[in-house]
Amino acid sequence: MILIGFYTILFIYVLFIGAFIYGFGKMKAKNQTNLNPKTSFSIVVPFRNEAENLPQLLHSISLLDYPMELVEIILVDDETEEVFSAQYSVFSLKIIQNERKTNSPKKDAINTAINVAKNDWIITTDADCLVQKDWLKSIDTFIQNENKKMVAAGVSYLPQKDFLHEFQNLDFLSLQGVTIGSFGIEKPFMCNGANFAYEKTFFKELNGFEGNDKIASGDDVFLLQKALQFDSKQVGFCTNKESIVATKSVDSWKELFFQRVRWSSKSSAYVDWFSKSLALMVFLTNLFLVIGFGLWVMGFLNFENLLFYFGIKFLVDFIMITKSATFFNQRVRFVLICSLVYPFFTSAVALYSLFGKYSWKGRRFRK
Repeated sequence: MILIGFYTILFIYVLFIGAFIYGFGKMKAKNQTNLNPKTSFSIVVPFRNEAENLPQLLHSISLLDYPMELVEIILVDDETEEVFSAQYSVFSLKIIQNERKTNSPKKDAINTAINVAKNDWIITTDADCLVQKDWLKSIDTFIQNENKKMVAAGVSYLPQKDFLHEFQNLDFLSLQGVTIGSFGIEKPFMCNGANFAYEKTFFKELNGFEGNDKIASGDDVFLLQKALQFDSKQVGFCTNKESIVATKSVDSWKELFFQRVRWSSKSSAYVDWFSKSLALMVFLTNLFLVIGFGLWVMGFLNFENLLFYFGIKFLVDFIMITKSATFFNQRVRFVLICSLVYPFFTSAVALYSLFGKYSWKGRRFRK
């Protein structure tokens, strides 16, 4: 009976990941950019204690190849405790104070910025990111060619070589791969607020973050899911590699744990059966591998069954990761050892996120 349960979960997991691998293959990279940009963007950057990172982001934005009159930058200061500098920008630059109204500082910051934004499109990114010079051109091309009102795009980690950063990179590549694959099978459910754009009028038509503003995280995922329920044809994913935004991985296992707890805490509030089922299957597949290891240690499960379970999971995960790594021009290392550690790490994150609090940017949040 134990083996039947184990293999049933594994079979469903393989079906999910297999579908995303298929969907990923359908999402062909389109790297052309229009010579006549038309979309006006308000770049919104909520920040708190980012004195080191913010100048680097602003420098990368200053190198954008995009008409000056079509861009404004809105920095939203969320009670930062550091002295920071915002150097001269070739684009219009505003620094405003966050108006806190809900349990979610970031959603409040985006709302605050939208209330003063003058341009037609909002595009959000994070203070610890770097953008490419054709970032906005590639998004504009997608908007003009596909006629969408909401656009998600890729995010990758800046390369570093130690085990902690390789572990994060593999995890992040799998998340990005699943994101792209879900768009490929027309079942999107996830995106990243570090590279997320939408029409200002569409945001207001959706009533913004209303309905999920009690949840501290999820400014990206829940807005995407609202848009999909409202009109899924208005949402798309830009596969132009020039649209990819790079971000930093964290520097300690504690930071990583609480970052992933913050991300995991969103899953219990997913609204559609597909995303809820996927979140449950991913959790159970990893948890069952941990349980299987314990049963093997205690002599209740033979090693061949445990190895088979791990081998099948490793194979489908590896295919997904390598496809994603190719798209993001990333090298992958320590894949096997990371795959051994990951089930224990992610099971602990998922269980903690059900009951615990987490810290982020010097604040404590409930689930």
